[in-house]
Amino acid sequence: MKPHLSDHVVVSDFRPDLVRWRQLVTPAWLAALIAGDAVDAAPPPGWRLFEAGCAGAGLFEQAHIPGAAYLDTRQLEQEPLWNKVSDEALLQLLLARGVHHDTCVILYGRNNLAAARAAHLLLYAGVRDVRLLDGGYPLWRAGGHACEQGPAPASAPTADFGAAFPAHPEYMLDTAQVRALLQQPGDVLVSIRTWNEFTGRVSGYSYIDGKGDIPGARWGRAGADGDVNSMSAYQRADGSMKQAAEIRRQWLSAGIGASGDRRQRTAFYCGTGWRASLAFFYAWLMDWPHISVYDGGWCEWSRDPANPVVRRCDAM
Repeated sequence: MKPHLSDHVVVSDFRPDLVRWRQLVTPAWLAALIAGDAVDAAPPPGWRLFEAGCAGAGLFEQAHIPGAAYLDTRQLEQEPLWNKVSDEALLQLLLARGVHHDTCVILYGRNNLAAARAAHLLLYAGVRDVRLLDGGYPLWRAGGHACEQGPAPASAPTADFGAAFPAHPEYMLDTAQVRALLQQPGDVLVSIRTWNEFTGRVSGYSYIDGKGDIPGARWGRAGADGDVNSMSAYQRADGSMKQAAEIRRQWLSAGIGASGDRRQRTAFYCGTGWRASLAFFYAWLMDWPHISVYDGGWCEWSRDPANPVVRRCDAM
């Protein structure tokens, strides 16, 4: 139950449609927290704020949310498949950034898909309190909130994560696990890709040659064709999350979650993990059980000639 709010508490328009409503924060709430005002669902002392991006440290130093540190996704994933780094590398990165299992971590991005990718990996690792800034940096700026310049201060490292690592390996699937999932009646593999990617007209990426999709996957939608950074099927024009009921209806229309069986497993994937991570995070906010991300996605699946491929556009 949400706490009783006094007249001195800053309310952030938390979402009543979300079970994990604390984990999706607004720019107004974050601005109040940074200013030291009392806020609803305040994090414990020692909370951390990170801007996540890919090779964007220069832009970060020009302007960023006050108090933020920069987290480059190239430290979280590696070429050529852009799968996550090893568990040991991920652990050492979190320790170096001062992230303990009970540290509250608030994430945002200029492209909020980068923040969603980081959020998924922190949840996989076992960070208990991961929050995402709804609408990311663009919505922060649109609200007229302050920014600061310069590099982030050095992080104070921590010696111990304080919990088993990773705490939630079930949040991540590899290719062998996806093959097994496809053989299980009722379990669902969800393609978070554009229609042209899903049907095989395009691969979606300059570095992915294969066109098509995984047989048996259901189309979970993403955004505008030709834009792998668009998640307009899930987000409003300002980049904030659509109502949970609207997203659920969209999924149900595609046979995703249609059985109502709480034991059903749902695995999301896209090209390399960013869009799938946002779909995962939104499902996690709604408290969907047994959800995961297929880390390799279409990039890894399409590179193995032993994997079947369907090109739905050939039948249209």
